[in-house]
Amino acid sequence: MSVGLPVSRDQLLRVRGTVQGVGFRPFVWRRATELGIKGWVRNDAEGVLIRAVGQADRVERLVEALWSKAPGAARVVVVERLEEVPADPGVGEDFSIIGSEGSSGEIETGAPVDLAPCEDCRRELLDPADRRFGYAFINCTQCGPRYSIIESLPYDRPQTTMRDFTMCPSCQQEYEASRDRRFHAEPNACPRCGPRMEWSDAWGRMRVHGPAAIDEALEVLRAGGIVAVKGVGGFHLMADATNESAVCELRRRKHREEKPFGVMFADLEMLRRRAEVSEKAAALLTSSPAPMVLVPHRDGGDLAAGVAPGNPWIGALLPSAPLHLLLFQRWDRPLVATSANLSEEPLCTEDAEARERLAGIADGFLGHNRRIARPVDDSIVRLTREGTPVVLRRARGQAPSPLSLPAPLEHPLLCVGADLKNTVAVASGQRLVLSPHIGDLAGAATQGVFRRTLETLSSLIGATARAVVCDKHPDYRSTRFAEECGLPRIEVQHHLAHVLAVLLEHGRGPDGVLGVAWDGTGYGEDGTVWGGEFLLLEKGRASRFACLRPFQLPGGEAAVRDARRVALAMLRQAGQEFLPRLGFSGSELATLEAMQDQRLNSPVCTSAGRLFDAFGAVLGLGQRNRFEGQIPLAVEAAAVAGDEVLPFTLGETLAPADWEVDWRPAIESCLEMDPGKAAAALHRGLAGAIVETARRAGAATVVLSGGCFQNVRLRELSEEALIAAGFEVLASKELPPGDGAIAAGQALAALWQLTSVGLPPAGSLSTMKSKPTESCASPFLEK
Repeated sequence: MSVGLPVSRDQLLRVRGTVQGVGFRPFVWRRATELGIKGWVRNDAEGVLIRAVGQADRVERLVEALWSKAPGAARVVVVERLEEVPADPGVGEDFSIIGSEGSSGEIETGAPVDLAPCEDCRRELLDPADRRFGYAFINCTQCGPRYSIIESLPYDRPQTTMRDFTMCPSCQQEYEASRDRRFHAEPNACPRCGPRMEWSDAWGRMRVHGPAAIDEALEVLRAGGIVAVKGVGGFHLMADATNESAVCELRRRKHREEKPFGVMFADLEMLRRRAEVSEKAAALLTSSPAPMVLVPHRDGGDLAAGVAPGNPWIGALLPSAPLHLLLFQRWDRPLVATSANLSEEPLCTEDAEARERLAGIADGFLGHNRRIARPVDDSIVRLTREGTPVVLRRARGQAPSPLSLPAPLEHPLLCVGADLKNTVAVASGQRLVLSPHIGDLAGAATQGVFRRTLETLSSLIGATARAVVCDKHPDYRSTRFAEECGLPRIEVQHHLAHVLAVLLEHGRGPDGVLGVAWDGTGYGEDGTVWGGEFLLLEKGRASRFACLRPFQLPGGEAAVRDARRVALAMLRQAGQEFLPRLGFSGSELATLEAMQDQRLNSPVCTSAGRLFDAFGAVLGLGQRNRFEGQIPLAVEAAAVAGDEVLPFTLGETLAPADWEVDWRPAIESCLEMDPGKAAAALHRGLAGAIVETARRAGAATVVLSGGCFQNVRLRELSEEALIAAGFEVLASKELPPGDGAIAAGQALAALWQLTSVGLPPAGSLSTMKSKPTESCASPFLEK
């Protein structure tokens, strides 16, 4: 009996996704070598290209490994089998990594993200026998700077800011050794050839270079001072988080009254002494993206009260750069780690810039001479009770990982997002690259970052946009940019973009979907302020099915900051008397009432965010928002366990929508309740209103979107009630529920040519006054 020879295969493989700068080529080399496969792997404009020659079953095992055993930081989107590749260098006796191939056309690979130090690098950093002992720029293929140093793709050292440093013979040998952990690690360096730390005093005078710079920084921190520390994507302002006077001084200098500070801890042990840390929170904190995670504050700890005044959560960080680890080697307490900027300004990235912009804030500067190509702030995540992550800010370690559109675009697009929590996106083909968090576009400096980020994303993918997608708000700075950039403009309704961003994440189409889009503000199709919307998507069209009952904002923007004004307007509309606890003088009250009666600077809105403001003020949980969302956060935090449900009714509408959710019975009912019980009952009542509106709409799927669903209690109650009522529920996963996802939704809107929300025609149900009023109580909520 004869035995056949193994079938051989010569296979070309194209891997797309985030596969550069994450150790993917060394991974492929090791796996192919283990399997006895010949050929090569290289980076190019489309991702990673592999030629694999060997026994057919072994080639298939390599293909399977590309999906199942890729490096943790990689994101494999597609593995294609190709017929041929131009300029094939041929196959030698072994498997090899060959030089990258550039491109003058579009670049289809994803830009890699910045990663916290891996365990191997941590061990070397603290090993006195290692040549990188105490070296603040240690990295390998599994960790270190990526997006923050890239100037162009493919991701190779000459296309990064590390081109300023020539590797010494030892580093070059590591870089070229196939079995080394630093094989093709582009930021590879050591104390002999790489970047170095630098210490400058408060006047910007350079005093110390190298490891001694840390000593200077620690001396200032121990004295209760404030130090600007340059990390991977920019500077943090750091101070002793257990020193109340230091924290209060930082608040005074930074003009940050009450917004919580982020706090960096050396490790989980240090954090757990001061906060409750679940297993899933611990996993997030110690992951390679190393985001900030909101964890419950533990009573009796030694954190200064000024770190997070009146806030039950700590914004906890673990070290995301080797320099942070070195600081904690000689520092045994938590450190405030807040973005190094004045309020609403972009992050400082360069030493000279930091010394100029932070003059009068920082008492010293711990910087370095590795250039940062673009600012990258900390990502922020919180968890539901079930441990589901809710992304509040998508930045370092998470962006700009690419997303996939459901079908190819006709031509590349710029998507310029919203004005608050701005992110921008570039879309081409089926690829969508969403930027990290940029910030609020009120200041000239942030607008500069906005423009540079658009240029960066465009250059990184090598695409020239042929249209720009923007919000319909005529006064958004992003909209003005779209008007001025000279490209054809596509305008997308704000709340529709919120809903579409969630559909994009879940790969779902615009049919049979009720989108619940609740936020602080957005420009409505009727020119009023929307924010409590129920959008019905059917057969590729969107209509405003329902909304929260409209109310006035006396003073416009002033009412966004002063929740008492919103409370006053809603109480008057509900037929309730003025509450003395709101604290208005007689003259103030008369003025505000006259403004409403005469409709002077008192725009009409349906905002769920402002509704939370009003209830917070009525319940005595806050009067003014000193930072965005402060009072809604206080309402969520105050909620206690209970079965009470505030009554919301679904009935006749004053707005151009088929139905409205009437909050008047709820605000009347809460007046005599305990604030904690009323806050809980408010959340349950709103969840019930969502369920009843979904029943009335008849859609099988409900999308929860908009900044109000950063509220974990609202999200959980709504999801549970909808699922119990038989609905499929879609909510954000990797993108923020708030405005940080608007640019992604805009891209999908342009693809589907679904940009507007239809309003009911005159004479429709929305204009009828005989419509019955129905309770929104849900059987789930009544149990």
